[in-house]
Amino acid sequence: MEAIIIDGKKVADEFRARLAERVEKLAQRGVIPGLTAVLVGDDPASASYVRSKKKAAAEIGINSSVVELPAGTPQSELDSIIDGLNADDRVHGYIVQLPLPKQLNVEKTIQRILPVKDVDCFHPENVGLMTLGRPRFLPATPGGIIELLRAYNIQTSGAEVVILGRSDIVGRPLSIMLAQKAVMGNATVTVCHTRTRDWVRHTRNADILISAVGRANTVTAEMVKPGATVIDVGMNRIDDPSAKKGYRLVGDVDFAGVSQVAGAITPVPGGVGLMTVAMLLANTVTAAELRGQ
Repeated sequence: MEAIIIDGKKVADEFRARLAERVEKLAQRGVIPGLTAVLVGDDPASASYVRSKKKAAAEIGINSSVVELPAGTPQSELDSIIDGLNADDRVHGYIVQLPLPKQLNVEKTIQRILPVKDVDCFHPENVGLMTLGRPRFLPATPGGIIELLRAYNIQTSGAEVVILGRSDIVGRPLSIMLAQKAVMGNATVTVCHTRTRDWVRHTRNADILISAVGRANTVTAEMVKPGATVIDVGMNRIDDPSAKKGYRLVGDVDFAGVSQVAGAITPVPGGVGLMTVAMLLANTVTAAELRGQ
């Protein structure tokens, strides 16, 4: 029996519809949520991602803009842009799109962002609040994964969860969120990384397996417990001469094989990525609501 396909588009559309209602309530008070993305350089993936955020924001009534800077931008100029966004009352939330060119200090850049406008939830203050179970915002991709699990009634309480990858953006915050005493938490979480000796020993025990390693076909059918839920965070380009662009996007999971074993699985594209954008919009709306209190 093939796995249930977890439809990220359907969940994101329903989620954004609820957000639109919150945006309308703000508009009735004369508040239009404002979201800005700062894009440094010409990385195609980053540019595409920022465009999708801008389009999705406009669709639910969020005022969205992009600040584009050349790849050679010095730290002092980026700092000045950030200071301006911190002071701009029209901007309720903003992001500095990663990765940044090598001459720019990522840690310094993140710490300069005003925490109440840090809708990526990267600032240490927001990470700390999330870790304590009192989040101002939720990191976008982990938050999106939680919403996908919620939408498909996949129980986390008491579940064995294995996360492949320990990045600050996905693996680490998600492990904390799923282990917390919360409705979509109370899981027993194992995080596998480059120093883990035997991934398969862990993945075969997982009720929920989440891969965020950024490498195609990392997760194969023999690694998956029959009936498990598999969440694929990966977004990898592989050459495909038959495709219009000469490549296609795949996740970390061998979808064809794993979908024959798993109970539920996210596709790539069409899964986690859409919810990542939706959660960024949710954080922006929350920032506007908090400003109005």
